Amino acid sequence: MKDAAGTAPRRTPWRDNIEALAMAIVLALLLKAFIVEAYKIPTGSMQPTLMGDPQNQVFDRILVDKLAFRVRDPERFEVVVFRYPLDRAKNFVKRLVGMPGEQIRIWNGDLWTRADDGAEWTVLRRPSNVQREHWKALDLEEPESARWTSMGAGADAWDFGPRSIVASGPGRARYGRDGSPIVDRYYDGYPDALRPRGLSSHPRSGHNQVGDVRLTASVEAADDTGWVVLELTEGSLSYRAYLPGPGTPQDARPYVEVGPMDRARAQAADMVRKEGEPVRLVSGRAVDVDFANLDDRLTLSVDGESIATLDIQPAFEQRALVYLSVDAGSARFEDLMVWRDIYYTPGREDVYRIPEGHYFMLGDNTQDSSDSREWNYARFRLDDGSTLRGNNRRNENPLVNPGDPKGPITWLVDEWGETHHFPSQQAAPLAPEDAPFVERSLILGRALAVFWPIQPSKSVYRFQWVR
Repeated sequence: MKDAAGTAPRRTPWRDNIEALAMAIVLALLLKAFIVEAYKIPTGSMQPTLMGDPQNQVFDRILVDKLAFRVRDPERFEVVVFRYPLDRAKNFVKRLVGMPGEQIRIWNGDLWTRADDGAEWTVLRRPSNVQREHWKALDLEEPESARWTSMGAGADAWDFGPRSIVASGPGRARYGRDGSPIVDRYYDGYPDALRPRGLSSHPRSGHNQVGDVRLTASVEAADDTGWVVLELTEGSLSYRAYLPGPGTPQDARPYVEVGPMDRARAQAADMVRKEGEPVRLVSGRAVDVDFANLDDRLTLSVDGESIATLDIQPAFEQRALVYLSVDAGSARFEDLMVWRDIYYTPGREDVYRIPEGHYFMLGDNTQDSSDSREWNYARFRLDDGSTLRGNNRRNENPLVNPGDPKGPITWLVDEWGETHHFPSQQAAPLAPEDAPFVERSLILGRALAVFWPIQPSKSVYRFQWVR
């Protein structure tokens, strides 16, 4: 555009800079409000998936997608950010596990769902990408001498390394030196750099026996290798995965077997065999094997391919032990690893009936997470007849100052984040009110990725997708 004299108006640098800065601020605000925002994880409720660790000063920063839930509803097992229903001035991040209109219960460490009171309970099985985040490696922290031990004369000649076994002849080995069952130790699955020592001293560590376990290894057979057996127990039940070696008949196929721990009685147990060409261990070639008992389903995989699956009945006793054996010949096991699943600790209620338009949230760090299992309001009726309520969290809210000159004063942060203080004698405490659900309108977005911190001095590189 030109002025009356036919010349273009002169733009000044300061004006150009102000316009560019203003546009950048507007775009940043729009981006934050509607598309993506960064959050800091301040607590350990989602560890080790998301770290908020004051001891090691590791606080994940995550990117949150705020656009997706404007066009669709949240899905089960997504990690979501939402306004905390009991104090809406705060944002929480949890995993969404319960959907509108259904019922949820936590039993024997697993999550179960049904549509209504008359329906059968079914176990909630997580997608494979989520389950990979939930498996917790056990043997990284154990002393080398405690990881595997021989069971009987046959395996006494085996060579045991920290995560390897050279089996020279038939025999059987067990994970763990003293035969103790696998329990929910607090720091299982943590990154090694963030795993403190003296783990058994944690007050929330090891109170529950875990039945859902997994054994992985790289197996290299020899010419004379017979059957290689991976075995997981759950109470009095034994689950065995059989892999045929070069020393077995040519038509031998892998299979999974369920039976009592008495091997003689196990011959009558139900089996499932792979159809089609047999899968066999080949002499001199290492293969990756994976045998898991998860959510009442046994799965045997070889080199990443599931070759045998068997659904099983729920076990009432969760005591789990892990074994491996060779019935003839020799074999080499490398990269031996035992894993356990999350053991969800129970909540305040036996069954949670989720209203329409609401969701049920749990933290992955089930032993130390403020989530739907325990949320409830503290309530007070004041002299004027009004009622106040706020998050009921011991030693945090409400608080009483007994030393005030005018008498004890109660401080309460209500569900809207407002702070109230009143003479304790002028407020009648009411029974707590359970509030375990999150309204759809309070859910802000889904966690996409961890992009920080990066601390080479601690071998901490927190850059990963959130699953």
